[in-house]
Amino acid sequence: MSAKTYTIALEGVEARLVEVQCALSPGIPGFAIVGMANKSVSEARERVRAALAAMSIALPPKKVTINLSPADLPKDGSHYDLPIAIALLTAMGVVSEDAANQLISMGELSLEGKLIPVIGTLPAALTAASESKDLMVPTGSGGEAAWVGDATVLAPPSLSGAVAHLTRKTPLDPVEPMHRARAHSGPDMQDVRGQERAKRALEIAAAGRHHTLLVGPPGAGKSMLAARLRSILPPMTPREMLETSMVHSVAGLIDGSGLAQERPFLEPHHTASMAAIIGGGQRAGPGEISLAHNGVLFMDELPEFPRPVLETLRQPIERGEVMVSRARAHVTYPCRFLLVAAANPCRCGAAVDAEHPCRRGKICSEEYLGRISAPLMDRFDMRINLPPVSVFDLEQAPTGESSATIAARVAQARAVQNQRYEDTPLSVNADLHANALDAVAKPDEAGQEMLRKAAEKFGLTARGYHRVLRVARTIADLAGSEQVQRNHIGEALSFRLPISG
Repeated sequence: MSAKTYTIALEGVEARLVEVQCALSPGIPGFAIVGMANKSVSEARERVRAALAAMSIALPPKKVTINLSPADLPKDGSHYDLPIAIALLTAMGVVSEDAANQLISMGELSLEGKLIPVIGTLPAALTAASESKDLMVPTGSGGEAAWVGDATVLAPPSLSGAVAHLTRKTPLDPVEPMHRARAHSGPDMQDVRGQERAKRALEIAAAGRHHTLLVGPPGAGKSMLAARLRSILPPMTPREMLETSMVHSVAGLIDGSGLAQERPFLEPHHTASMAAIIGGGQRAGPGEISLAHNGVLFMDELPEFPRPVLETLRQPIERGEVMVSRARAHVTYPCRFLLVAAANPCRCGAAVDAEHPCRRGKICSEEYLGRISAPLMDRFDMRINLPPVSVFDLEQAPTGESSATIAARVAQARAVQNQRYEDTPLSVNADLHANALDAVAKPDEAGQEMLRKAAEKFGLTARGYHRVLRVARTIADLAGSEQVQRNHIGEALSFRLPISG
């Protein structure tokens, strides 16, 4: 006798439908799993055998063959336990074929038959909705999957609970999504004393998602400013919440209570490996740049990162996605993040210290900042030199604007951009293609003349020229101006000057 049910195989943030077939045939009793299953999937037979024994169900004295179709798709993970058990129980006549055929299931089984949460239930819910099937997941994963809304999500605590539902002895109620309030966005920008120019740059960065490099001596406030950037970013849209949660679901970082509400803020250490930052590993999982999708990636001590890691960032910054390769597959993850990087002016950090200057002076600064290649440096929309914070500034009470005040201006500028790009795949000014700049960010005559002279004087590359226009467009949006004017170009150029040590 044969039977089938369904599960999914993860490819990046996509969940591909997999048919789980079970055949019972005469012969020497055995349990085989075929269909390009890796070791964790092959081990499912022992977990399934033990879970069935815990329910006082013995395997039939026949040859059991499980086929995972399509056979050319690599299968990885422990979530195949539950669908294999359901397919087997269907072949044994315990579960009806109609119930099994209408179901996509995933879950790891303990030896006692309990269901253990697994990764990727959010992409699985999208696939279940598109296939018009029910989704069965462990109890701990139900809240995550239920956020899709278009799929019926069932979350039994154990294999016996799953069987009781499928045999209609104890039907399960569909899981309802859990609603939770948006959490506080963290420390306030008003806490930062001085550094008004850097605060202005971060406001522009937040409004248009412009990549920013902060260069200054130790203690100037680079990390403090970056940590407060999230507090001025607008709340995520429902689409952004779903996109971000999809990546976090694949990485196993969702706590089961629903979609990600806060924009991610990732700050990898400079000793992190290529796989940790870009993505990879045995399962070709997402790296820090993908986990920061729709959020902030803060790279402190940028020149200390390995050169290969820095160079690999160039393409994801431009495309907003990264391809992670493994032996038999290429997986693409989204990574449209706001990059904020920080660096000391030289290795010792004393290049701008008048009282205790760096002994190697300008050479030290050039060598240290030279670790950031010109092509990568060119991809920063804004580059800001931060002066040391004076004792006078430290002694004064905070007088700057609060995060709420800045965030209101950022939200207004984002609303202008949303309206401008409503019928396009773009969302913010940083996404503007070069051929669209004339229609959206063409400056007035005085501004064009200023930009032309600056490009000749400072040797702006074509990429740098276009990035100045994008930043100027955001500055104009913050000012409520329909056209990019001379003063907007001037401010954008001031953030494009060469950094100094």
